[in-house]
Amino acid sequence: MPKLFWFHVNKKGKALQQPPALPAIVITRPQAQAQRLAQQIIARGREAIIFPLLEIYPLRGEVELAELCTIMAQLDHYAMVVFVSPNAIHATFQHIVQWPKHVDIGIVGEGSRAALAEHGVTNENAKIFSPPDLTKTDSEGLLQVLDLNSLRGERVLIVRGDGGRELLSDQLRAAGVNLSTITAYRRQAPVMTVALKKQLRELLDADNVWVLTSSEALRNLLDMVQQLENSIESAINSDINVAKIQRKKIVVSHTRIAETAHQCGFTDITLTGSGDERLLDALQL
Repeated sequence: MPKLFWFHVNKKGKALQQPPALPAIVITRPQAQAQRLAQQIIARGREAIIFPLLEIYPLRGEVELAELCTIMAQLDHYAMVVFVSPNAIHATFQHIVQWPKHVDIGIVGEGSRAALAEHGVTNENAKIFSPPDLTKTDSEGLLQVLDLNSLRGERVLIVRGDGGRELLSDQLRAAGVNLSTITAYRRQAPVMTVALKKQLRELLDADNVWVLTSSEALRNLLDMVQQLENSIESAINSDINVAKIQRKKIVVSHTRIAETAHQCGFTDITLTGSGDERLLDALQL
């Protein structure tokens, strides 16, 4: 089938060929985190589609919520607090009146730095530790900049969601740190409703670029694609759908996500490093 092009006519009556539309950008972050990036993409003249691959929920249990509030009221008892994600920051700062200046902060990505700034915490009023290599924003990167000897015997708090890696906790405990952890939010994969299946099918058939900022989200995406066809007779269609998503161009923020993508059969992978500006640069926006 021949390609179709749109034309418009200039003032002299000459037909001019319109360039084909650029691929839409599919943002897979949780809904609340996706809005700012979507606005930046739209402001640069591209279409942004928000398709969350993780859903974030606040704590609902009275006991859990009471424990979180109690610990947030005692932050000055700690030498350092580590936030594993922007969601951890947003979930806790609604219970914090003012950040204690003598308490250091650890983060693993530039998204968390931006989240802290939203709550008035920056390098100007707090000591913030983060990985030096913005392509490796993870627990290993944070451990590189922490003085574990000075933290030996000190109280450190990790604020996290349910689940996740234990490497940071294990390494800090091994270094003699008096470590506590607190769950500040819940996360889960989206429920595959009829409407969500319809949107995913449309995205598979359209020309787009996917932004993936966690390995968990990437695995959820593959699971969701496989759930589009749930009968034995539809096994062939399921394989076709998986092949479609594997051929998509994806933009990832971390080497671990890139490695996961390779293992899952993706071939067109762009690694940007942490931070929306690097992501926008990679998208040539």
